[in-house]
Amino acid sequence: MKNLIVLKVITAVLIISIIFSLFSCMNEDRIEVPPVKLEHVNGDYKGRLITVQGEIRGERVVDFKIKKDTLTFPEFPIKEIVKAVVKDPIKTETALAAMGKVKYKLNYTSVLNAEKNWVELTFAPKELELQIPVDGVNKKAVVTLATKQKGYFIGLDYTLRFVLAAEKITVNGTELAPFEPIYYNFPYCIKIN
Repeated sequence: MKNLIVLKVITAVLIISIIFSLFSCMNEDRIEVPPVKLEHVNGDYKGRLITVQGEIRGERVVDFKIKKDTLTFPEFPIKEIVKAVVKDPIKTETALAAMGKVKYKLNYTSVLNAEKNWVELTFAPKELELQIPVDGVNKKAVVTLATKQKGYFIGLDYTLRFVLAAEKITVNGTELAPFEPIYYNFPYCIKIN
């Protein structure tokens, strides 16, 4: 008899605990995420870059800055472009060393979606002109860059995602053919400043 009373008390306490737990979960306020502003996009970034050209895939970390309406690469990743123009691997490395850092500015317009806490970026890429030194002469390469989708700055974690593509390369006025487009995927870029 005593065991039955103890069992009933334990069961009652357990049921009351479950009921209070359910009510406390239902009444919890969700974490309020502060709204994002267009100015939040500005700053210095460190981003993961996945480069894909046909079956060839590469990965590295790149730095860039965003100020007002321009994304600036102080050192645009040109290795794949130079490889497409200069087929010899040794001459490619020599050309890359001679060219040094290539700066590239990518303009964009932005639209704020405060409810969902993100900023949508529509990029307007310009052609990238390169002078590639090969065998004592410079080859003028004009790279047509495009964006296949919009970029997104996520206010929750201050990250940016976007994709660029080198769709066409013209060398000294002649289109490079055959040419497999080069995709520059930035799936996760962290704002560091």
